[in-house]
Amino acid sequence: MDATRPRKSKLAFILSLSACAALALAAGPSSDLQPDLRLLLARDLKFSAGEIADLERGKTTKHVLPANAAGEVAVVGGVRVRATKEKFAAAYRDIRRFKQGPDVVEVGQFHNPPEFDDLTPLTIVHEDVDLRECRVGDCDIRLPADVIARFQHEINWGGADADVQAARLFKHVLFEEVTAYVSGSGRRILQYDDDKRPVRPVDDFAGLLRNSPYVDAILPGLGAHFDRFPHGRLEGADDFLYWSKEKFGLTPFISVTHVALVPNGPHQYLAATRDVYSTRYVDASLSLAIASDSVNDSGSIYLVYVNRSRANALKGAFSKLRRSIVERRARGSLEENLKDVKRRLEEN
Repeated sequence: MDATRPRKSKLAFILSLSACAALALAAGPSSDLQPDLRLLLARDLKFSAGEIADLERGKTTKHVLPANAAGEVAVVGGVRVRATKEKFAAAYRDIRRFKQGPDVVEVGQFHNPPEFDDLTPLTIVHEDVDLRECRVGDCDIRLPADVIARFQHEINWGGADADVQAARLFKHVLFEEVTAYVSGSGRRILQYDDDKRPVRPVDDFAGLLRNSPYVDAILPGLGAHFDRFPHGRLEGADDFLYWSKEKFGLTPFISVTHVALVPNGPHQYLAATRDVYSTRYVDASLSLAIASDSVNDSGSIYLVYVNRSRANALKGAFSKLRRSIVERRARGSLEENLKDVKRRLEEN
């Protein structure tokens, strides 16, 4: 009989136990997060083990993601909420109430298809849109050269109702952009010429998609749903557009946002948005909110929100300083918004 066989068998047994222990250690302790969400947080959204543990303990977590292009800022955060993902989706559909906050002046939803009267509640005063001195390369808000020319030639700036005329024309321009977007026509605004450096928002959005692989990691085809909209739409997506006027910095901005609400398997609901147009500050924006069931509590979800945006103002001289200011403000705003959504979902 070979005397070395018992030793070899014992060694193989010990190695097998060691391998099992290593696998168990790598898997970590029992988690309250759905496995696919936990993987996404660690791999794609750069959550540390400590942040994931804090999230499961009920703490609000947030951090900055790497910026992969000039002028880009990205933040992500999460919070545990005593509510269901269906309640979250229903709340998001009621966008007028969901967007309520101290910095939101007005908000309204477009019909499908959009109607010009959808913009009736939007008030536009001189401080919102000042186009009296608007010229190519120097204009108060984001506009292409041909539209800037319209404001120069179609408005009687010497008239007593000049601001009323300008507000009406701006609403028509905004409505034209919305109808071009939802119809998929080639009449969308392709370039802003309000500053010395032209901005191409469609190209900036394409760059955001390239730098946001987590969008298709969580749901393949979600990025293309926005990029090719309304062609090749994602099955099961519930789409709508809304406009808002919000406070930010010294002057408010008016924007149009596309929302896609999508159920993603039995344990997740997604709310993804993209910026369609903004008068100021943002060149392109892409966000994703993930409502994911708790493993151990059927009445709770984890709400994770990630936003990646580009702004021309973050390029050029002093860009590093401006970026640090914007990132700090974005983290603070994200934490406040997560806490506010948690409070409202748990109260109602």
